[in-house]
This record gives sequence, structure tokens and C-alpha cells, in this order.
Amino acid sequence: MSKIFTFGFWNSVARLILRNRIVIILLILATTAFFASQWKYMRFSFTEANLLPDDHEVNQEYNAFLEKFGEEGNLIVMGIKDSSLFTEKNYRAWKALNDSLQKFPEVDYAISIGNLKKLEKFENPKRFEMVPFINEANPDSLQLATYEDELFTKLPFYENLVYSAHSNTIQSALYLNKEIVNSKARKDFVIDNLDPMIKNFESQTGIDVRVSGMPYIRTLNSQNIIDEIGLFIVAALGVTSLIFFFFFRSIRATVISMVTVCIGVMWAFGTIGLLHYEITVLTALIPPLIIVIGIPNCIFLINKYQQEIQKHGNQAKSLQRVIAKVGNATLMTNITTASGFATFILTESKLLKEFGIVASINIVAIFILSLLIIPVIYSYMKVPKSKHLKHLNRQWIGSFVGWMEKTVRNHRIAVYFTAVGLLAISIIGIYNIRISGSLLEDMPQQADFFKDVKFFEEEFDGIMPLEIVVDTKRPRGVLKSSTLKRLEELEGLIAEEPELSKPLSITRLVKYSKQAYYNGNPKYYQLPSSQEQNFILPYTKNMKGNDDLVNTYVDSTGQFARITTFMKDIGTDKMEKIEDNLWPKIHKIFPEDRYEVSMTGKALVFQKGTTYLVHNLVLSLSLAIVLIALLMAWMFRSFRMILISLVPNLLPLLITAGLMGFLGVPIKPSTILVFSIAFGISVDDTIHFLAKYRQELKANDWKIKRSVYAALRETGVSMFYTSIVLFFGFSVFMISSFGGTVALGGLVSATLLFAMLSNLLLLPSLLLSLERSIANKETLKEPAMRIIATPEDEEEISKDDEEHNKKH
Repeated sequence: MSKIFTFGFWNSVARLILRNRIVIILLILATTAFFASQWKYMRFSFTEANLLPDDHEVNQEYNAFLEKFGEEGNLIVMGIKDSSLFTEKNYRAWKALNDSLQKFPEVDYAISIGNLKKLEKFENPKRFEMVPFINEANPDSLQLATYEDELFTKLPFYENLVYSAHSNTIQSALYLNKEIVNSKARKDFVIDNLDPMIKNFESQTGIDVRVSGMPYIRTLNSQNIIDEIGLFIVAALGVTSLIFFFFFRSIRATVISMVTVCIGVMWAFGTIGLLHYEITVLTALIPPLIIVIGIPNCIFLINKYQQEIQKHGNQAKSLQRVIAKVGNATLMTNITTASGFATFILTESKLLKEFGIVASINIVAIFILSLLIIPVIYSYMKVPKSKHLKHLNRQWIGSFVGWMEKTVRNHRIAVYFTAVGLLAISIIGIYNIRISGSLLEDMPQQADFFKDVKFFEEEFDGIMPLEIVVDTKRPRGVLKSSTLKRLEELEGLIAEEPELSKPLSITRLVKYSKQAYYNGNPKYYQLPSSQEQNFILPYTKNMKGNDDLVNTYVDSTGQFARITTFMKDIGTDKMEKIEDNLWPKIHKIFPEDRYEVSMTGKALVFQKGTTYLVHNLVLSLSLAIVLIALLMAWMFRSFRMILISLVPNLLPLLITAGLMGFLGVPIKPSTILVFSIAFGISVDDTIHFLAKYRQELKANDWKIKRSVYAALRETGVSMFYTSIVLFFGFSVFMISSFGGTVALGGLVSATLLFAMLSNLLLLPSLLLSLERSIANKETLKEPAMRIIATPEDEEEISKDDEEHNKKH
């Protein structure tokens, strides 16, 4: 392998590229056209990301629940907190809205004031029937006032279903067709029909309608993701192009770089479509990531081209030497960056695995595009003029490099004290990091739908369903009197939890049956005694209109009962405390030898998934460190150098983790990415510096100080350029309305800034302080692969050029 990556090889690659420019352009255009044709297969995610492996116990319990009771996240609620609803005009408008919505094929059925039914007892034959709560087609104000009073005082069955227990808030419930709830049809219904109809009602009546429910939240959230992809791409292109132009002061260099990364973005979208992956909140980050990571490639290549032009002015020789000299270094830095992302492939999470696959493939792809496009385009253009090369001699860059050299030369102790101090403070911060499994925390908190979520949390104690399934282990066991009493006792315990709403289950219907038997008297809304059951049973046998209610909370065999409660937007810690509090009581109410109880629901699955990912974070980051350490071991063949090189790259990660603790940024799916991404990118600077350092050692007869300072002066400028581009490039994610994306952008930017300073100050300081133990020919053997060209390589390239020119 060491012979493959010699500079002779790269010289051959350079000739191959420059001799086949037309073929390469056609191949790039054809490949881009192919990837563009795959865009039609891109799909946006219409459900929450499942962070757990398919065979995980929590997933299996959730899937078992879905098989028995169907999709649980199919409820959209519309709430009104306005007493004027019970006036003639407003009531009719509200009824018309709900009646119109119920006619859509996407809606299975709706529960609202206009079609509300109450249970009544009839004789001859003895039966219960669900009859209309409001009999009149157009009730007057007096009748509406009567109905309003009856609803809130005599129908406890509808508490937290139709009206709030805390105030006179009314809500309508739309139960979507379970077949379309996780499909594009849901989005079309919400965006094209539901929202416009609600706005029309609000303009007619002046009443504010609050809308929520998991299908609604997911729809608007996914729409925000779609909207932000374009915003991120434009922002990333704008910021990076401005910085690029500031550095190079060349419009054509800027345009060439932008063309390169834009093609990379097209390939990234094509890869997602080709693999038939969904666009999630994570994969939506890949196109702008490609821009941010691709621009440093362009900086290295164009900067080297201009340096060569400044040396000898020969365009053909300059382009060939750009590829021959920079190709290897750029390849290795892109491989290490891709490795940081590729570690996500080894996790069991489908979400992270897809993100890792697409990101790592396209990071390598943007390297290939940069290496092909930039030399080929420049070969058709005029040689840069002297004004385009002025940036190579800027004084302020020289001042920055001089400051670094002065700090390393005279203030190494201060550098160490600063590093140790930051480490100590960071460890304190790390102990304050919390884990968040909230489904809503990352959602745009200024959006109307997020404010509506808070409204329903206040009025109805939550919006995210939490399901408890009781297996009685015998057919029709749910309807036994003893089971019903146990269910009611458990519901009482759930209701005592302030973060959970009053539960819904079959016991509501049973209690309502007793109330109906006693002619609707609300004081009899309770479970019937054994004696009362004998009186009520003849009426229930002929009961009509309750099939939907029974099937919702009891399976077809009568063996499984479902209790539904709704959670507030609580984090993982609170939910774990609630579980720890409930489970001992659940096992006491339902002995494990006679009953089997499980707790599930989409929100709970997400929380468990977050905890699972946190455990995988250590694995993912460890793999990234080991993988990159092995790569560096192969390149430098020095165990001591690996240890020294890891210190300045691990310290920024610890500082970032400490910042998260102090700033209250929790560990969650979005922020978990920070560490592996930042480590994979920041280690590139270390590779550049150590490669140049080793070369300088050999050239300076193993004189440490002279070699360190020479390497610092040589690599400091390019490290500064690329770090600034990466810092501002990742900062564009902070314009997102998603909290997790903002945190990701800010934390990666901060980490890369710390990493730059660490590699420019701490790494050379360590090399100088430990010179006796690391600076010898045995410790620093001839590398397995040369990252940058040596004077001997320069001669080899020149001879190779001369031989090639004689032949052609």
C-alpha cells in the first residue's frame, strides 16, 4: 500500500486528469444527470424518527400494541377557549366546520359539540342507545346555554375528551384514517384542507382556534424541515462564498468553488433518492454539510495552484503539481472526516445509520469532485494575474502566525495552565449534562403549532399519548368486575401524576352505563356493583352506537385492555421517575402471575430511543477515535505521536461537553452528532501539522525547535483559513428554528474553534516539551505514506515531468 500512494502515483493521476479533461467533464455531467434523476425517489419523513433497533424490546412492545389497537397517533384536536362559541352564529359555524371535515375520506370519525351523543336508557325492549346531545338543527341562544351547562355538569364521560376539567375550553377530536396517518395524504389534508378551513372559521367568527395532535405536529414539523433545507443551502453558499472571496479576492476562484460544491449537493440529494432514504431532520443537514466541508478542499487546491503560479508562472506545471502535491493530503483529511461520520453506520439506530452512510459517501465524493473540477476548469482559463495572488502575502496573516509562534516559544506554561484549567472546569460542566427525550424540545418554539401544544398541555394535561396495555390472560377477562376495579384503581394513580392527563379506558363506558341506568344522574357515574350489574346487563345486550368506543379500548377477544393517557412535554429524567413510581404500584394492582402489563406509545419509544443513543454515543465516539488513531498509526508509525496528537483533539470535545452542561444544552439525538463530527474534522489539522513537522525534522537534522516553528509557520495559515470557513459554515445552522439544529451548529462551530487553537498552540507546545522522548529517528520512522511532498519528491516530480514531456 505504501508504494501505491507515492507522489509518482499522484503525478500519474495528475497527467490522467489533465489529458482527459473532456472525458472527465462529460463523466461528471452524466453522473450529475443520473443523480438528478434519482431526486424523484426522495421522500420526506411523515413520522417521528425511530431511534431504536427493530428488534429492541421497546419496539416489539409498541408493534404488538399497534397490531391489537392500530395506530395510536391518529388524533387531531381543535380547541376553543371562548364563551362566545355557545352563541347561535358561532355554534353554527363551528358545527359546519366539523361536519365538513368529517366528510373527508382522510377522517374516520369526529367528536364535536354538534354531533355529540349521550347514553340514554329505553324500555320495551330494555336497551341503551347513544342519542344526539343537541336535538335541534339550529338551537337558539337559550337552548345553547342549557346544553353548555349540561355538558360541564352532567357528562363526566366527556371530561378531557370534549371539555377541559380546568376551564370551559371545548375541543373537537378528528380521528384520521389509520392507513393515511403516516403518509403524504395526511400532509395534503392538513395543509390544503384543514388549515384553510380553520382560518376561514376564525375570520368569520373572530374566535381563535388552537390545533394540535401528533399528526398535525408531525405535518407542520416536516414542512419546516423542507423549508429549511433550501434556507441552509443558500445560507451555507452565501457565507462560505463571502469568506472565500475575502481570502482570495477572486470572483472566478469563488465561482469555481461554488460550482464544485453545488454539484456535490446535487450528488448528495441523488444519493438519498438512490438509496430510497427518507429526508429527516438529520439527513436534511447533509447538503449544507457538503458545502461547508467541500470549501476547505477548494481552498487547499486553489491556494496551492496560486502558490505554484507565483513560483514559476507555468500553468500546466502548476496544475499537475497541485494534484501531485495536495492530492494525498486532501484525500487523507477527507478520509478522516468521513470516518467520523462513518462511525454512525455501526450503531443499531436506522436514523443515524442512514445519516452516516450518506454523509461519508458524499464527503469522499466532494473530494473527488474538487480534485477533478478545479484543475480541469483552471486549465481552460487564463493564468491568474498578480492582483489575484496578493492574498498570499497578507501582513495580518503573518501577524497571526507570529503571535502563535511567540506564544509557543515564550508562554508554554500559560498554554498548559489554560488547558488544564479548561479541562477542570469542563469536567464540572459535564456532571451537569442532562438527557432529553422530549419529542417537542427541538421543534420551532416560536411557531404557532408549538404554542398550541402548550395550550393543550395547560387545558388537557398533555398531547402525547402514553399507552398502558393490560393482558388478562383469558378471553373476555377485561369485562370481569374484578378487572374493571383494578383498571379504575390504576387510572386513579395515573391521574395523580401532574405530568399525565386523566386516563381513558373501557371503565369510562361502564361507568357511563350505570349513570344512564339511573336516568343520567351524574352522581352515579361510577363502576356498578355486582348486584347492579345484574340489573344493567339486559340494557347493555341491546346497546347500540358504542362499537367504536369498545373497540378502541378493548381488543376483539376481550383479553387485552388499553388505558390511554396523555403526557406533557417532559424529559427523560421525569419520565423515568414517573415509571419508577408507577411500576411497583402497577404490579401490586395487577399481580404478575395473573396479569401482564406493558407501557408503550410513540413518545415513550422516542424517549427510550434517546437513552439508547446516549449509550451508543460512547461507542460511536470511541470507534471514531480508534479508527482515526489506527489511520494515524499507519501513516506515522509512532505510538507516542498518536497519544500526543489525540490530546489536542480530545480536549476541545471535553470543553464542548462542559459548555453543554453549563449552558443547559441536553444530550439528545441532534447534539449527539457533535462529538464524532467535530473530532473527524478537527483531526485533519493535526495530520497536516504532524506531516509537515516530520518533514521539517528530516530537513533540519532532527532539530526540534526549528522544525516545530517551521511547521507552525507553514501550516498555520491554511489551518486558520479552513477553520474560519468551517466555523462560519457550521454557524449557519444556528439560523434554524429547530433547537437541536441550532445547538448542533453552535457546538460544532465552537468545538472546531477550540480545536484550531489547540492544534496551533497546545500540539506544538507538547512537541517542544517532550522533545527528548519523541524526537529521534526510532520514534519517528519513515512514514508509511507521505502526506506532503518533500524536496526529494519535488525532484522526482520534475524528472517525471521531463521524461513525460520527452515522450510526448
